[in-house]
Amino acid sequence: MRLTRFRERFAELPSALRVLFLVAFVNRAGMFVFPLLAVYLVRGKGLGTGEAGLLISVGSTGLLAGSLLSGPYCDRRGRRPALISALLLNAGGYLGLATLDGPPWTYSALLFVAMVGMGMFSPAANTLIADLTSPEQRPFAYTVNYIGNNLGMGIGPLLGGVAAAYSYSVMFAGNILAGLVCAALIVAWVPDGERTALTAVGRTTPRTGRRRLEHGHVLLVVLVSFFYVAPLIGLEYTLPLAVTDVLDRSAGLVGVVYTINSAVVVGLGLLVEKRITAYSTKVLLLFAGLLWTLGLAIPAVVFSLPAILLSTVVWTLGEIVVSVVVPTYIADHVPEQRVGGYMALNGFVLGLARLLVPAGLGVLWQAHGHRSVFFTMLATPIVGMAAFALLRIRTTSDAAPGAAQPQPIPTSGTPASGKQT
Repeated sequence: MRLTRFRERFAELPSALRVLFLVAFVNRAGMFVFPLLAVYLVRGKGLGTGEAGLLISVGSTGLLAGSLLSGPYCDRRGRRPALISALLLNAGGYLGLATLDGPPWTYSALLFVAMVGMGMFSPAANTLIADLTSPEQRPFAYTVNYIGNNLGMGIGPLLGGVAAAYSYSVMFAGNILAGLVCAALIVAWVPDGERTALTAVGRTTPRTGRRRLEHGHVLLVVLVSFFYVAPLIGLEYTLPLAVTDVLDRSAGLVGVVYTINSAVVVGLGLLVEKRITAYSTKVLLLFAGLLWTLGLAIPAVVFSLPAILLSTVVWTLGEIVVSVVVPTYIADHVPEQRVGGYMALNGFVLGLARLLVPAGLGVLWQAHGHRSVFFTMLATPIVGMAAFALLRIRTTSDAAPGAAQPQPIPTSGTPASGKQT
């Protein structure tokens, strides 16, 4: 019965979004290179571990640049050009890394290009979902997109490891080919929406201070969500170290944690989405913070492998809620011509966490040990809950005039050609 209802709801979505979800899955599953980039630079290019880490950190700032670039690019050129450009930049950067043999700084520069593409993709995809769904469809659409991404992220490193064991060239070729296939799918099936902040008729937003302040609540929601994103990035950094160095267990058990995370997202994502539509955004964000707090409290108090695995189940539920609620809130409360900018800001918050959190937690771990790191991560969602409790978070019925509404697009399943009129 549930599967039948899922199929019905999925079929009600525009064909362009169904293709977008496929693209998101293939793109994530084809991300062979980034998880194994340090191994490639050390073993394939002969760099030291410290040098490789520095080059990756510098190159990864492209995620921030791509997130900031995505919004203006979506608004001025369109959603489809932004998605295609993101995929081609990523493929081009990795092609350079695979084929060029220059000084070490060139690897960082090429990685920067690839990361700009990666940073652009998600905000552009979220903006397109906002364009092509009604408010009632959005939680479901964002949940399906999130599940597809996680499925791809669960498969990608495994496929990448197999490819790298055979040849680094195969690893890069697989990543590049996946990106080009995704770009071709978008060209063929995703419409090129013509409405932008400059051309939308009757929906332009006056450039006044009052209008900017009117959407300040959306800006605050996105910025405060940093306190829920930071522990997620912190866990990506600390869990491998905790399992291997502190618990003295095999590195293979790190994969178990990610498997549990993906299984919870896939198995419970739609169930969570079905429940969250009955509650207000503030209640949902506070509940997500509570889940994050409970999940992080388990290893902070009882540090063991079973505690880490149990905590993963709990905080993953909080991760699902935030990942659906925040982009839905943006789409429901921001005029169409500004959705791209706010989705880009949401991506920027994630990129900023990736830049700041590992470095900060690394210094803290070295100075005070692993328990101080886990208690610091425990504090971050508590701060986020306090901030969200104080914010004035609006309901869907308070949505601003001109908030993103679905655009008319072909639903017959035929490829899109040219701009929609």
